[in-house]
Amino acid sequence: MRYIRNILNSRFKRNGNFFMQIHTILGFKPKELKYYKKAFTHRSMNIRDSKGNAINYERLEFLGDAMLSAVIASHLYLEVPSGDEGYLTKMRSKVVSREHLNELGKELNLIKLVESKIPPGQFGDNIHGNLFEALVGAIFLDRGYSYCEKFIYNRVIIPYVDIETLEGKVISYKSLLIEWCQKEKKTFNYNVYDDTGNDEVRHFSVKLTIDDKVVAKARATSKKKAEEKASKRAFFVFQNKMSKMI
Repeated sequence: MRYIRNILNSRFKRNGNFFMQIHTILGFKPKELKYYKKAFTHRSMNIRDSKGNAINYERLEFLGDAMLSAVIASHLYLEVPSGDEGYLTKMRSKVVSREHLNELGKELNLIKLVESKIPPGQFGDNIHGNLFEALVGAIFLDRGYSYCEKFIYNRVIIPYVDIETLEGKVISYKSLLIEWCQKEKKTFNYNVYDDTGNDEVRHFSVKLTIDDKVVAKARATSKKKAEEKASKRAFFVFQNKMSKMI
């Protein structure tokens, strides 16, 4: 009997701690903890329900992404009555960019709640944004649209959505550079190669050429990061010309 009591007390303590952590993050009481537990379950746990469906946060990511887009779109539509479809779409993309969602997830330290068989140090940066989206999805399932909207306003819109600031924000320097080159009919090329440095972590270097002239070089731990870094440096070379496209 004592053994059973200890198990129940242990479960109550775990759920109680989790409830308080979620309550603090949300700013209101969750009703069904099962949604939030799922929002922080990594696929490496390999858990399935009675029907064989995977239990992890990936499907909640999809739902949370949709809710974020809907609430942000509604806010921008009302806030900027003069904005056309293209403008509103670009502004929404800046708010829900992967970089920004990762920052939000890090700020809330959501990774501390993850149940996983993978060490935290082996996660990529995108897990922070993925968890934030999954959390939003869990809120919608638990408390409905109004609470979901309230959370997004308090955690995203009020502290971060300033129209003037967003208008000058660049989501991807590479995308901006490619768009500019295509508009100006310029040729460009990212020459990426393995870096032969002595770093413990593998690095890649890139030379960015525009009209056969090297305009920027960069080095990073992935090809994508190296290209983005080189594009950012190229942006400042052509800033006066490219700024009109932001």
